[in-house]
Amino acid sequence: MFKNLVKIAFKNLLKNRGVTLINIFGLALGLASCLLIVFYVVDELSFDKFNTNANRIYRVNTDISYGGNASSYAIGPPPLAAEAVNKLPQVEKAVRITTATEVRFKKGVENISEPKVANVDSTFFDVFTFPILHGDPHKALAEPHSIVLTERAAVKYFNTTDAVGRVLTMANNNENFKVTGVIANMPEQSHFNYDFLISMSTNEGSKANVWNSFIYSTYLLARPGTDATILNKNLDALFQSHFEKQPGFNKQAFAKNGNYVRVNLTPLTDIHLRSNRQYELGTNSDVTYVYIFSSIALFILLLACINFMNISTARSANRAREVGVRKVLGSPRKMLIFQFLTESTLITLAAATIAVLAAWALLPAFNNIAGKALSINTQTIKWLLPALFIIVLTVGVLAGAYPAFYLSAFQPIAVLKGKLSNGFKGSLLRNSLVVLQFSVSIFLIIGTIVIYNQLNYIQQKDLGYDRSHVLVIKNTLGVENARALKNELKQIAGVNNASLSGFLPTGTLRQPNSVFKSRTPVPKNAVFTEIWPVDEDYLPTMSMKLSQGRNFEEGNISDSSKVIINETAARALGYAANPIGKSLYYEPERGERDTAVRELKVIGVIKDFNFKSLRDNITPVVMMLQSNNNALSVKLQGADVKHFLPLIEAKWNKASPNQQFEYSFMGEDFNAAYRTEQRTGQLFLVFATLAIVIAGLGLFSLAAYAAEQRNKEIGIRKVLGASVSSIVSMLSKDFIKLVMLSFLIAAPLAWLVMHKWLDGFAYRQSIQWWVVAVAGAGSLVIAFATISTQSFKAAVANPAESLKSE
Repeated sequence: MFKNLVKIAFKNLLKNRGVTLINIFGLALGLASCLLIVFYVVDELSFDKFNTNANRIYRVNTDISYGGNASSYAIGPPPLAAEAVNKLPQVEKAVRITTATEVRFKKGVENISEPKVANVDSTFFDVFTFPILHGDPHKALAEPHSIVLTERAAVKYFNTTDAVGRVLTMANNNENFKVTGVIANMPEQSHFNYDFLISMSTNEGSKANVWNSFIYSTYLLARPGTDATILNKNLDALFQSHFEKQPGFNKQAFAKNGNYVRVNLTPLTDIHLRSNRQYELGTNSDVTYVYIFSSIALFILLLACINFMNISTARSANRAREVGVRKVLGSPRKMLIFQFLTESTLITLAAATIAVLAAWALLPAFNNIAGKALSINTQTIKWLLPALFIIVLTVGVLAGAYPAFYLSAFQPIAVLKGKLSNGFKGSLLRNSLVVLQFSVSIFLIIGTIVIYNQLNYIQQKDLGYDRSHVLVIKNTLGVENARALKNELKQIAGVNNASLSGFLPTGTLRQPNSVFKSRTPVPKNAVFTEIWPVDEDYLPTMSMKLSQGRNFEEGNISDSSKVIINETAARALGYAANPIGKSLYYEPERGERDTAVRELKVIGVIKDFNFKSLRDNITPVVMMLQSNNNALSVKLQGADVKHFLPLIEAKWNKASPNQQFEYSFMGEDFNAAYRTEQRTGQLFLVFATLAIVIAGLGLFSLAAYAAEQRNKEIGIRKVLGASVSSIVSMLSKDFIKLVMLSFLIAAPLAWLVMHKWLDGFAYRQSIQWWVVAVAGAGSLVIAFATISTQSFKAAVANPAESLKSE
């Protein structure tokens, strides 16, 4: 019986090739889109789950409110890891990680800068699961000056993966490191990714036992069965017991002013999607986007199924007589249902096959837009094939159920007399499907426009500095005389200025600290700020504007005890009215040469500038005149700045012949901070377009159905003198009403969702009225263009054809 059903189904599908192709194309489009989104979502949800004990690993966070400023960090104090293992029975192991910046290793005579270097505790491999290819994971990081490499790094420096026992020299200080292990390259689905792991005991520094310094990313491996809530509470209590014992700390005075320092935990598997703190070890995503794209995938698949139903019912008249004859000849209704379900399943199977091939072909382009490295491999196929089998059956049944029950319900007498069921107006279900389709499409159109408007606003906003034509030269810590290099670069024709500094507005390196309004460093006088070491050329190189006072002066020794603050810092210090000449006090951290409280005079106030993401408000900044070679910024003149690169590289090679010339442009660094939003906008545009195409197919099929149901009416109207335009208007107005209803449903919902998304930005545009208007007008134009093709075809048809049987 099944063989016969398949055979008949094939004949019917081939007989109606046009309808079959439209069905297959619509479903394939929906399934391919759904598959690509599923690949994306599965990848996002898989971060850090490769770790054997992923569900028992937690990261320590620190929340600080100090001097009226609240901040959240993904780091903790140095002693907390060991103390947690010793004092908390719930903690089995702990490991600390800190990213090493500006590290250079020697390869022959060349010094190579490596950005993926970390200092880690010897327990690193006890907590995390990174397969070690060579060496003993339990001993690899136990000794000072030991280092573990990834396969990639081992091949790069030693041309072999078995590099255990070899020596790698750090060019920064000529220290030698013994390679004690080689691990497989860290997975892309890890929230941190390093190529070099240096034993923490090599250079832990003077802060190993300091509880008020927050510099290490700390991870705890909890024992099986541990209640995370209790562990969180116990960990904070342990921290407070040590933090409150600091010399001179007054708990009551500290808390009286609303200040607090707390530690808490984030599960490892939540970090990538649910953590956006300062000092994250990598660039995290947002679980909101997973929800959004999952919803889009379901909606697009739903739209494709709706199209199948609409197209099948639109061609019902062509098969009505077939159903009537079969029923007269004794075919039971269930056999007719099985017949139609078999046809829908075969269409779905063909569409699924095409969808898989299309998704595989489009995967590189999708990766480029989404910033992923997705691939279809053995692991993917293991879940893809069963999923496809379920999808084919589910979609085949869902998409074919309505046509099957609808067509099989035709009464033989009514069908054979040429009387079909009520036309378009009589179907609440079909009307609802059109409303649903266009509601989704309008929602996506509004979302896409809002995202692009916000990204354009970010690009155009005056940030308080000029990022254009600023070349940032890296690896300058290794230059023997960086100041001489800076001065040489300033002599190049077309170079406006150059500056050596510790911090950049687009940089990720930050130094949170506190300054005080009085010489006594007590919490009530504290202002939580960032302290930036800069030189006298920093402000002109960045095109920053002073609202009061002056800049640092070259050669003015007394300026070493002067500072320039931003307007936010002036307000926080209470100096907004007249800050010039006022004093603030700075307590250097332990380990610095001068540990006495320093008095610093304000000589200038700089206009506020955005140095964090536009999601965050501007916070206080204090600039000090200090020698710091962390970054060399060069302000170039003219639109075409590429021709400066050979000239600058020649100066670089002369000053530092053994180091690679590495650079970036500040504008590109700024854009990178909003890469997630840019990719989201592009994906929204792609899937909004697909949703519109699929909705258009559905509307096309319903317009064909309406015209087919009313062809005799149209013939009579034409015989009685109705014009083509009046008939087109008659057939179109019902659909236009449904699209307008879709707009009334989708517009408020889209406004609410996108308004909530915009709330994530401290600096943002409001949703303009024209955004909603454009989405509504666009959907109406698309709908009318789709409908009018079928309506016009019906209106110009010869009425004799539809009335010849009357």
